[in-house]
Amino acid sequence: MKEAGETSALRPLHWPAGVLGFALGGFFDGIVLHQILQWHHLLSGLDTGRGGLRFQILADGVFHALMYAVALAGLVWLWRTRSALHRPGAGRRLLAAMLAGFGVWHVVDTLLSHWILGIHRIRMDAPDPLFWDVIWLALFGLLPMVASVLLWRRGTPSRTGPLTAMLLAGGTVLAGIGSSLPPRGQNGVSVVFAPGTSQADIFTAAALLDARVVGADPTGTVWTFHLPGERSPFTLYRHGAIFVGGAGPAACLSWAELPPADNIT
Repeated sequence: MKEAGETSALRPLHWPAGVLGFALGGFFDGIVLHQILQWHHLLSGLDTGRGGLRFQILADGVFHALMYAVALAGLVWLWRTRSALHRPGAGRRLLAAMLAGFGVWHVVDTLLSHWILGIHRIRMDAPDPLFWDVIWLALFGLLPMVASVLLWRRGTPSRTGPLTAMLLAGGTVLAGIGSSLPPRGQNGVSVVFAPGTSQADIFTAAALLDARVVGADPTGTVWTFHLPGERSPFTLYRHGAIFVGGAGPAACLSWAELPPADNIT
């Protein structure tokens, strides 16, 4: 009866923590797979010949924007259920639900994105992509879910709910910020400019930032720049950019190869 009463009192915390864990799973994939390892885009498995690289960037932007929305919903939900944070066992349940949500993200991503829809795989360039899919699923999908169950059943009640909630919320915010930053040690950024932006305006923006133009796609809408280390790629949003790879909601473009600037007419 005591355990049933504890579960009922802490039930309001389960969903917001799970939603935050789900968002953390998305941010984790965005940071590790899109930025650091640069193994795929969201829609790398699709033939986007007509839309090309611009379509890939915009799809990545939709993905990151969705993850921000999910994280914000989880944070608001957690705030609204904060009265349950002071109950014994709240911290343990928050952590367990977060791990469950994190694992669910990777299970859903594997089943839906990799195997059913085929929009991308973990390693697009691997000779055996299924191997990498299974390894990633086991490490970041199944193991967190098993840990969640063990923590849920075997943990001892304690009054660490407020601290755990602060760490969970702070970690989500930091992950969101991290997913919008350029990959460490890289000065190259890929940029989608708004329709109608002229090449003269684009080169003017590059000159204002002391950036070197590396190349552009055949449509003239996706460009790559090399920025000096002291220059922030966020500044490009003031000069007609709608997405900047590594500096905004579409942060996973660094591995894309574009024609050199000498070939742009």
